[in-house]
Amino acid sequence: MAVLEYLLVMSLLGMTGFVLFRAAESKSKQQRLTDAFYRLLEDRDSCISLIQLSATARVEPMLAKQYLDEQVKIFGAYPEVDNDGNTYYRFPKM
Repeated sequence: MAVLEYLLVMSLLGMTGFVLFRAAESKSKQQRLTDAFYRLLEDRDSCISLIQLSATARVEPMLAKQYLDEQVKIFGAYPEVDNDGNTYYRFPKM
């Protein structure tokens, strides 16, 4: 019986640690996205592409897209397409 209790406690501790790790990792990615977003706004004359944000923040493209879509709505940015067909989002000047 003591072995089962030990395994149960260890499993719960392991799951708790995993959940806490994932939460910290998610917060870290969110912070990297925010830092990268504002750095790009300054460096790129308020014009940002998805790949720039994803590469600068070093996060998955889908996560960067969700973040960028939120910022587009909040700031009222609009898309622009360059001569090569790349889409950029023009944000209001800082």
